[in-house]
Amino acid sequence: MISRRTLLAGAGGAATLVLSDRIIPAAFAAQIPAIGLQLYTVRELFQKDPVATLGHVARIGYREVEFGGGGYDSMDHAMLRRTMDRLGLKAPSVHIGYDALLGKLDQSIAMAKTLGADTVVLPYMDAKLRNEAGWKAALPNFNRFATELQKAGLGFAYHNHDFEFTTKPGGTSLYERLIGETDPALVKVELDLYWAAHAGESAAALIDRLGSRIYAYHVKDMRSDRSMTAVGQGKTDFAALFKLKGSAGVRHFYVENDEAPAPYLPDITTSFKTLRALRF
Repeated sequence: MISRRTLLAGAGGAATLVLSDRIIPAAFAAQIPAIGLQLYTVRELFQKDPVATLGHVARIGYREVEFGGGGYDSMDHAMLRRTMDRLGLKAPSVHIGYDALLGKLDQSIAMAKTLGADTVVLPYMDAKLRNEAGWKAALPNFNRFATELQKAGLGFAYHNHDFEFTTKPGGTSLYERLIGETDPALVKVELDLYWAAHAGESAAALIDRLGSRIYAYHVKDMRSDRSMTAVGQGKTDFAALFKLKGSAGVRHFYVENDEAPAPYLPDITTSFKTLRALRF
């Protein structure tokens, strides 16, 4: 990969890209083509009025959403799909819990397809499974979920928090076991950049290691005190992460803030504007 860096030039502060011995406009630098939002960020709004919330999200400029939380799994999925179609939104992936995949896989597949998703993401594992015995029993199911989803034309990915890195039964982290004991061709990862960093991991090293296994990013920023904040309000150098070789195949960039302050829309607007202006 040719190294790249951005300079500020001209009276107006317009960005240019220095590439080898040539200077080309920053418009040719990479940018996110369709910024997404994990709807868990606005779960309280979404649960009360999903149609209005999707409308707000679309007007801000988001073009992708990822369903998760807010009671979406018990809503009218055909209605949600019609609403997204009307607003010009797509839902490439949906979060579906372990128990639902274990006991209601067919219904989960139908829901994902109705919403127009191409990938099912497992978002979380309960504390009772975060030990050697529980994880050892669960990982074969990850492979099975991925195999069955592939038969239905869907992909599968796992979304991390921090516990996968910090919990180390027998000296090996749960995340290390996940990566080593699941099929890399079938079990992809949705890398939550905040939670990985919160666990003390180098996001850059993870990206370079995981490479083609990364399906999507959860993009959330971290303040100096390690608390969560809107993208652009913290210290994370997202441009540096996104231009890494390992990021080349990442398909989706979902803004998420688990702790977004009410009324929520200003927070996701800040994140959207930051990512829209980002060049890498």
